[in-house]
Amino acid sequence: MITGASDGIGAAAARELAGPDVDLILVGRSADKLAKVTADTGAVGLTADFARLDDVRALAKEIADRTTSIDVLLNNAGGTFEPTPPTVDDHEPNFQINHLAPFLLTNLLHDRLAAAESGALVVNTSSIGNLIGRVDPTDLDFRRRRATQFRAYGTSKLENILFTRGIAKRWRDDGIVSAAVHPGAVASSFGRDSFVIGLLYRTPLKRLGPITPEQGAAALIDLVHRGADPDINGVYFSRHRARGPESRQAHDPELIDQLWTVSAELVGLD
Repeated sequence: MITGASDGIGAAAARELAGPDVDLILVGRSADKLAKVTADTGAVGLTADFARLDDVRALAKEIADRTTSIDVLLNNAGGTFEPTPPTVDDHEPNFQINHLAPFLLTNLLHDRLAAAESGALVVNTSSIGNLIGRVDPTDLDFRRRRATQFRAYGTSKLENILFTRGIAKRWRDDGIVSAAVHPGAVASSFGRDSFVIGLLYRTPLKRLGPITPEQGAAALIDLVHRGADPDINGVYFSRHRARGPESRQAHDPELIDQLWTVSAELVGLD
């Protein structure tokens, strides 16, 4: 299962992983874009807007109804967003779309992941931007702190790593392995909801540095091929290299637990 699969590295990963022996579920925000990828891959396509948590709940129910187990979940949906206005759920957009929505989806699919015969793998797409993030479990929505789009984005990418380590700690005995990965600076629709970053990615300047979606997807695909390998549990990869550059907060065991607890409270999980 791949979220954020309607374009960019999600679509590239879907096209590479598709095959007659693979049951692929793709999730995207745009039905029109997603239809092109499902036509190429023969996958099931489902739409959801992660800016609406009710969409995530409905998505999880539909997936649970369609499957008995999930071997691989690629939490790839997300981007960089202006921190205001808040979402319909009253959350800062980077926090909700990049962390809270995949946190909710993954938790709701826990039983399907735990049912995988050879163990399951959860991959969270993070970013080197985690280095400029700072997680305050008492102010996840930046109500007290000033949120620039770069700081809010970086914080959400740090939260992806912390969530990865929360899964590694809490679900190890369920046969569920989790890794986080920075796929590289990819020339795609990343930043489409941010004026500054989106402007850069829509100009010829994007050709000077970013890699292609296919090159970015390669880092995710490598992890998929490793499957539920305990050696990668809780590991953050910078593209293909394990233990990429991380914020000092990324290994804080208390913060890992605090983020999980507060996130669960915010989305109404027991």
